[in-house]
Amino acid sequence: MKPMRYAGVVGAGLAAAFALSAPASVAAKDTVSLGIVAFLSGPAAGPYGVPGRNGAEMVIEAINKGTLPAPYDTKGFAGATVEAEYIDESGGNTKQVSEYRNLVQKREVDAVVGYVSSGSCAAIAPVAEELQKLTVMAVCGTPRIFEEAPREYVFRTMSHATADNIAAAHYVKEMMPDVKSYTGINQNYAWGQDSWRDFSLAMTDVMPDAKVSDKPQFPKIFAGQYGSEISALSLDDAELVHSSFWGGDFEAFILQATPRGFFQQKKVVLTVGGVSAYRLGKRLPDGVAIGSRGPYGILVRDRDTPLNTWFVETYKEAYGEYPSGAAYQYAQAILATKIAYDKAAEAAGSFPDEKQVRDALTGLEFESFAAPVKMALGNGHQAITEHMYGIVQWNEDAGELGLRDVKVYPAECVMPPADKTSVEWIEAGMPGAKC
Repeated sequence: MKPMRYAGVVGAGLAAAFALSAPASVAAKDTVSLGIVAFLSGPAAGPYGVPGRNGAEMVIEAINKGTLPAPYDTKGFAGATVEAEYIDESGGNTKQVSEYRNLVQKREVDAVVGYVSSGSCAAIAPVAEELQKLTVMAVCGTPRIFEEAPREYVFRTMSHATADNIAAAHYVKEMMPDVKSYTGINQNYAWGQDSWRDFSLAMTDVMPDAKVSDKPQFPKIFAGQYGSEISALSLDDAELVHSSFWGGDFEAFILQATPRGFFQQKKVVLTVGGVSAYRLGKRLPDGVAIGSRGPYGILVRDRDTPLNTWFVETYKEAYGEYPSGAAYQYAQAILATKIAYDKAAEAAGSFPDEKQVRDALTGLEFESFAAPVKMALGNGHQAITEHMYGIVQWNEDAGELGLRDVKVYPAECVMPPADKTSVEWIEAGMPGAKC
């Protein structure tokens, strides 16, 4: 396994992407308008939506002032000031499609950025193609977005759920090699189903002697009460429990399972646990393995690069807490959009049109706040990044949550190649994986 990389060295292969800073004078209009969609109410707002909005707001403010660290310290998107309108992702897919149409057809935004839920993204992607509007998905995890249909207008600037679950399987093998059986509790919709599918398939390849339970739990998303599922998991002979719970569901599960001694009975791997790590603090049980959907949040808090140091310090000063995974992920989507505008403007010698921006974003490679990003899949519309896991350990001396045994998995270890879907690749034994 490759060691953690804390050096902020920019490789020669990425240098061209970093040098694409368009001068402010290229702006042919004063503003670029963005619709930014995140959960601003409901059970996903605290863990995901509000930190995501905060990360976007902070980076947009720095972009407009030209105060991001180099090489992103030019003002605006190709010199134009960014104006953002924030939309609540709560309310279901029908509402989100209506909100999206309103942003594009009535408010005439230049681009839409955001979305946490896989359900939201699955509903929005075909509408974005229909309305032909640049849409940069910041978080949502289902691999189906680009594996089920080609996209011209939709991009996602972080890895999808396959990386979460393949990395989890590798981490279990490394840190819990004696595990003989496993089960899961995942939300009963695209995200949870895909996550369990990919984890169980990856475990078949990585730990073929471990037995999968025939009683995994699939409660309704945002159910809020998990007493019966916790009882079923406790009675299951499986030693390890996998969960891709996120948002309020994740926090409710932790708080309901802890008093029952669940985390002393079972080994647990939480693929999205890092997103709520700071919110739960000492209530997040010691010894559980957590990810944060990539190199984000608590997993990279101490990573010493100029961009990450700026991001952590500026966010903490602005909001009084460390940035969670969602803050990183939304900020990363905004940064990618800026880079695309600047790159397109430099190539065109004038303010770019939307197609030129989309062309610039396609296949883009850039250094983000915590790690390099490559738009390598989905015909250059789907990003890949390295992935990380660690084990929760409360730091009494510092009075804050910490991690031990942090492992880094290269993007090419945990994401499929461009010519294979996730399922095809895992079922074939992940040929060509570079771990």
